[in-house]
Amino acid sequence: MSDFQILLSAGEASGDMYAARLATALRARTNAHIFGMGGPKMAAAGVELIADYHEVAVVGIAEVLHKIPTVIRVQRRLAREAVRRRASLAILVDSPGTHLGVARRVKNSGIPIGYFIGPQVWAWRAGRVKTVKHRVNRIVVIFPFEEKIYRDAGMPVDFVGHPLVDVVRATMTRAQFAARHSLDADRPILALLPGSRANEIARNYPAIIGACERLSRSVPGIQFVHAVAPGLSAELFSRHAKTSLPIMRVEDASSSYDALAAADCAIVASGTATVEAALLGTPMVVVYRVAPMSAMVLRRMLHTPFIGMVNLVAGRRVAPELIQDDFAPENVESEVRRLLESSIAREEMKAGLAEVRAKLGPAGAIERAADIFARML
Repeated sequence: MSDFQILLSAGEASGDMYAARLATALRARTNAHIFGMGGPKMAAAGVELIADYHEVAVVGIAEVLHKIPTVIRVQRRLAREAVRRRASLAILVDSPGTHLGVARRVKNSGIPIGYFIGPQVWAWRAGRVKTVKHRVNRIVVIFPFEEKIYRDAGMPVDFVGHPLVDVVRATMTRAQFAARHSLDADRPILALLPGSRANEIARNYPAIIGACERLSRSVPGIQFVHAVAPGLSAELFSRHAKTSLPIMRVEDASSSYDALAAADCAIVASGTATVEAALLGTPMVVVYRVAPMSAMVLRRMLHTPFIGMVNLVAGRRVAPELIQDDFAPENVESEVRRLLESSIAREEMKAGLAEVRAKLGPAGAIERAADIFARML
């Protein structure tokens, strides 16, 4: 058995993807046994899962209330196992609502804490940086503007670049993708990415389908491709919105990237998918909706003019954002049509997305992060 035990925890789908790659890189450097919370990608990477991220994955203030008892149970389980196994290091990936509680419990046991993809203190709850500083030994960030924020707070911090730079690429041309999925490459293709969590689907999917139905009448020949996040069934989507539109469904990551790269435009739920679309240079409309109570609270707490990561990285509005009441089918239709009908609008957005790609750093982010965490041992 390895001399080292490492707790590695991810609280949602994108974290599972990053943590799986980090686990592989860490094992190559340390031969450590890695256990923790995650999903199918971490399991495939050989991580011993003692909790599934679906237990805690949720978005919004109101939405999280019913999850609090489950989150606390998971926090205690992870901390208890870290102590029992005498872990040499705990690495927490994103999901601060769950992981700062884990950090508090683990830190009290003397286990050093590394944090990968830090809490978005620049967007809301700026006072949380003090909590992070108290509970975390070192933080590794993936957006360039984050490094100064944490350094100014007196935290050991490293900017390593964005992990998606290494993996987001198309494997086929538009013509090849269209042929494989019985689409016509000469007709408009719209990609749909409504989110990766069940409660995101409930809030986002009906308005997206409403927009698609309007577009099917206003844009001749338009075709729809739904890039489905891992683990989400067709039944989940039909539960929230039924449509007779022909929508091609693709499910694995590489097919999702091919769909985005082939698309003339995409409707994308705010989150990791906006970065993926940016890296592929796909014009997009960013959408999002949370429960009304959550929206009311967040409006008072948000400190940024945007919520879309592409706009935050650019420092300006590159992609349109339709949030809460603005996220209505007719508004989505209008923005998509503007992009489909104006080559100037598409090219302007592609130029902005190229700026975003340049700011996300060079390839090798996971390897650099693994070097940092391995030194913490």
